[in-house]
Amino acid sequence: MKNYQDFLTINYNKELIPGLFEMELEGEGARFITAPGQFINIKINDSLQPYLRRPMSILDYDDTHIKLIYRIRGEGTKILSEKKPGEKLDVLIGLGNGFIDTDYNEVIVVGGGSGTPPMYGLAKRLIEKGVKVTAVLGFNGSYDVFYEEEFKKLCPTYISTMDGSYGTKGTVIDAIKENNLTFDHYYACGPEPMLDALVKNFPDNGSLSFEARMGCGFGACMGCSCKVKTKPYKRICVEGPVLSSDEVIING
Repeated sequence: MKNYQDFLTINYNKELIPGLFEMELEGEGARFITAPGQFINIKINDSLQPYLRRPMSILDYDDTHIKLIYRIRGEGTKILSEKKPGEKLDVLIGLGNGFIDTDYNEVIVVGGGSGTPPMYGLAKRLIEKGVKVTAVLGFNGSYDVFYEEEFKKLCPTYISTMDGSYGTKGTVIDAIKENNLTFDHYYACGPEPMLDALVKNFPDNGSLSFEARMGCGFGACMGCSCKVKTKPYKRICVEGPVLSSDEVIING
């Protein structure tokens, strides 16, 4: 894994729904992103508070631009939401392995809540390769749904909500079964209960992207480890965030 540090310029930082923001960054360092599913690590400001960088999944990218979607969860992301166009951010780029194995004919991309953004960039690139893609996105309620129209411009898209206020009532598993979706492989990013349910229902043909709090973002601190079957742990920031569904131990 090669990564790069650069100061990227904010082109826009807009609120999509209450507490959820889309940001576009510009700079030459964007070219160090080599696969959808990789992430960046942002230094929020020059002071010691907050001290740690914030890992962010990538919505979409090209050689000079990075788009991301983030939710305000604490002091760091609150400060980030107040950043203005033209300001620069200190960013570590090209972290993690990303979705590398994409040699399938028919797939579904599954996003849960804040795990939805990286599924967009992945779907876009799979479609460019001629893969048949269907998206399944899970949210708590209709108030929480975002980027549905953007996904629908790419591929057939199904929504589930836990409270049943929009789309299929229940989980992404319910939406997959209700709509009789078929696939050779699935790609997923979201909360661990969602990933666990996918593994239990479809144990052998998935690629899972894990979300985790990180101390360093490049494997030194061991703070974001995940249990696997082949060895005690894998580091989500280095050997992940994407791991195979047949190797992970989510609740073990």
